[in-house]
Parts: sequence; C-alpha cells; structure tokens
Amino acid sequence: MTLVQLEYIIALDNYRHFAIAAEKCFVTQPTLSMQIQKLEDTLGVILFDRSKHPIAPTEIGVQILEQARKIIAESKKITSTSL
Repeated sequence: MTLVQLEYIIALDNYRHFAIAAEKCFVTQPTLSMQIQKLEDTLGVILFDRSKHPIAPTEIGVQILEQARKIIAESKKITSTSL
C-alpha cells in the first residue's frame, strides 16, 4: 500500500469517474486503474462498485477511504513541517 494509491482512491471517490480522477492526479486512466486494482488485491477487498454510474465505494471502501483521508492528511503535516 502506498500513499499514491491512497491518493488515487480518494480522487476516484471525489470525482466518481476514472478518467476525471486520473486527469486530476496527472496520470493516465490505465495507470490509475492499475494502481487501484493493486491496492484492492493487496487488501483483498473491492473498494468501488464499478457497475454503478457514477462509481460508488463499497461498504468496506467507505471505511478504507475514511482511513485513507486521515493518512494523507497526516502525511501532509509531515511534509509541511520545516525541520
């Protein structure tokens, strides 16, 4: 699991569309999709219901997104701290 993967799932949750989320993350749609799939494989869960339009997080996806947002917020605190 990487911070980038967490940023990608947050973007997908925010925009609810793979192409738009990829554009906002400055990556190609296949790159974003592949990284989200890798994260799902690592965690052993499906984070998004791809059959819905717009895409929606699954029940477990909602819980993981909540944690991902906390992790990203905390990581930004580290990078903004001048040492």
